[in-house]
Amino acid sequence: MIEIRRARVGDAPAIAAVHVATWRNAYATLLPEAFLAGLSAGRLALHHERCIRMGRGVFVAVESEALGAPLVVGFASARRWHGEKLGDGEVEMLYVADDWQNSGLGARLLRAAGGYLAALGCRSVFIWVLHGNPAVFFYERLGGRQLAKGSTMVAGVAVPQVAYAWDPIETLLDVDA
Repeated sequence: MIEIRRARVGDAPAIAAVHVATWRNAYATLLPEAFLAGLSAGRLALHHERCIRMGRGVFVAVESEALGAPLVVGFASARRWHGEKLGDGEVEMLYVADDWQNSGLGARLLRAAGGYLAALGCRSVFIWVLHGNPAVFFYERLGGRQLAKGSTMVAGVAVPQVAYAWDPIETLLDVDA
């Protein structure tokens, strides 16, 4: 059984492991190989722990029937946005472990993040997606519309990206996935 819940500080290492694994797989052709090889689960765990402690909207998908301890198989993080007006809230990250993709977990995590943002009073939400990311169809299927194009710097390389938005936020919260 998969539970979607707010992340706890103790989840940070498992979140980081999912983060590293999904980046290495999803972005193998989009980001520099040396950068992906150098990703550190330890450093990312500290980042995720800091976000959780700050009260940022971090959610995990946890497989509770796994042998041994519950297993984090995906995560999402969200925050109120105060920058360039693309929306009131931003989903910063959304990743699901390879073996759990196409199971509906991404949609559940995205809606959990959207619900968190709606509770903060956000009326719209957006997410940046690297251009060429094979999961772009996922955001479109959930009603996201392409809002902007830009680029982000990764390991000194400008990488194109696309912003998808749900405005009003209910277009995300009410979608059937």
